[in-house]
Amino acid sequence: MGEREASANGITARYEETETERLLTFQSDGNAAAIAQNIEGYAMLKVRPSADGDELERYYGFEMALDHAAELLGVSPHDLPIPDAASDMGM
Repeated sequence: MGEREASANGITARYEETETERLLTFQSDGNAAAIAQNIEGYAMLKVRPSADGDELERYYGFEMALDHAAELLGVSPHDLPIPDAASDMGM
């Protein structure tokens, strides 16, 4: 499945699967963001302020979800490390 954790630019990204979701979380300087998708991997991506936070927005594309997650962290989307296991998220 590939690596489930990646770090770069002071940001740590973790990928995990729950019973219902694929979840990519980011942590940086006390800030957090999360991108969730259903476990089957075909639904829209949900951006949240944390893994268990309320949904802020939904996106079809991984790039747009990453843009929003980066905004929540106050960083550039290009600074976000993506674990291999999460690289196929999005529609």
